[in-house]
Amino acid sequence: MINTNEIMDTIHMIDQQHLDVRTITMGISLLDCADANADTACRKIYDKICRKAEHLVRTGCDIEREFGIPIVHKRISVTPIALVAGASEAEDYVPFAAALDRAAQTCGVNFIGGFSALVQKGFTPGDRRLIAAIPEALATTELVCSSVNVGSTKAGINMDAVAQMGQTIKKCAELTKERGGFGCAKLVVFCNAVEDNPFMAGAFHGVGEGDCVINVGVSGPGVVYHALQSVKGRPFDDVAETIKKTAFRITRMGQLVAQEASRRLDVPFGIVDLSLAPTPAVGDSVARILEEMGLEVCGTHGTTAALALLNDAVKKGGVMASSHVGGLSGAFIPVSEDEGMIAAARSGALQLDKLEVMTCVCSVGLDMIAVPGDTSAETISAIIADETAIGMVNTKTTAVRIIPAPGKQVGDTVEFGGLLGSAPVMPVHSFSSEAFVHRGGRIPAPMQSLKN
Repeated sequence: MINTNEIMDTIHMIDQQHLDVRTITMGISLLDCADANADTACRKIYDKICRKAEHLVRTGCDIEREFGIPIVHKRISVTPIALVAGASEAEDYVPFAAALDRAAQTCGVNFIGGFSALVQKGFTPGDRRLIAAIPEALATTELVCSSVNVGSTKAGINMDAVAQMGQTIKKCAELTKERGGFGCAKLVVFCNAVEDNPFMAGAFHGVGEGDCVINVGVSGPGVVYHALQSVKGRPFDDVAETIKKTAFRITRMGQLVAQEASRRLDVPFGIVDLSLAPTPAVGDSVARILEEMGLEVCGTHGTTAALALLNDAVKKGGVMASSHVGGLSGAFIPVSEDEGMIAAARSGALQLDKLEVMTCVCSVGLDMIAVPGDTSAETISAIIADETAIGMVNTKTTAVRIIPAPGKQVGDTVEFGGLLGSAPVMPVHSFSSEAFVHRGGRIPAPMQSLKN
C-alpha cells in the first residue's frame, strides 16, 4: 500500500534529484516485412512501424503530464535489419536505414535502434551487406542507431568481425567528421547482446520477442547519490542496504509507467531495465556516487570495488520491485554522458585501462569514449576484442561505443550535446596490435559455455 510519505519522497526525487524514466521503448518485430523486393520490404517496414508506434509519443507525454514523472525519451527498437533485408535481392542496405529514419521521424520518437547484425559465430551475406552499409547509413540518417554482436559466451569471438568493426568505426568517424564523428555515437559493438534492451544505441528487438512489446528504462543516479549522504562514514553493509532500498523505489516508478503505457497502447509489457543511466547534468552522475563512498576521484584505487557494490545492490533492490526485470540492469559508465566521469577523465585519474577493468563489474562496457582521430582501425579492433573477451569469459553483456574524433588529440574535447554530452579525448597505447587483429578466425568459447 502506497502511503503519503512515499508519494512525497517520490515527488522530491523527481523535483530535486534528477529522477526520471529515461525511455519508453516500443519493440517491433519486422520479420513479417521481409520481401524479395527491397522497395516493397522498405515500404512494409515503414508502414508497420508507423502503425504500431502511431500513439507511442502521445501516450508517453500523457503519462508524463498526468503522473508528473519525467519521461526523457520515447524510442523504437526493431528486429535486426540484417535478418529482414537478407530476404531481399538488395546489395545496398542503406535504403533500409532510410526507411527506419522516415518512420521514426513520422512517429516523433527520439531514436530507432535495430540497424543491426548478429555475427558472433559467422556471417551471412545479409550480415556482410549490413555492416558494409553502416557508415553511410549512420551518416545520412538522424535517428537510426546500429549495433553488431561479435561474440558470446556460447560461440566465442568472431575476430574477422572484430577486425571489420574497427574499419567500420573509422569510416563512420570520417563520414561524420564535421560533427565530431557523431556517427560513432550511434554504433555499438556487443558481446552477449540482449534482446530486450531499451537503451540506445544498442537496442534491437530480438527474434525471441513477441510481435510488439513495451520496455522501460529508468534512471536515478542523483537519487542514489543523495541517499548515500545519509550514511556517510558508515560500513559498506549500510551503503549496500541504502542503495537497495533506493533502487526498489526507483524501479517501482518504472514498473508503474511500463504497466500504464502497456495498458494504454494495448501492447504487452516486456521488462523494466533498472540501470542507473547518468546524464551530463550536475547531480546525475554514477562517478559521484562512487566518490560519495569515499574515493577522492573516480578512477583511483578502490573504484572497481565501489562500482561492484553499486551494481550488485541496484540489481538486488530493483529485482524485487518489478515482475519482469530485464535489459541490462545495473550501472552505466559512459564517459561523455556522466559529469563526474568527464571530470575524472580530464583530471587524468580515469584512464582507458581503468575503465576496462571497471567494465568487469558494471552493466555494460566502454561507452561513449573519445580517442584521438588518428587512432588506427587495428587499435580500435583490439580494444573491442579485449572488451568482448571480458563479456565472453564472465558471461555478461559488454559493449564498446568509441569515437575516434577526427582532427582531435589527447586533451581536446568533443561536443555532442544533449544526453550525449561532451567527451574528453583519452589516450590509447602507442604499441601496435595490428598482427594480432589480422590473424582473423574465431577465439573459441570458454569452458563455462558447456552447461548442457
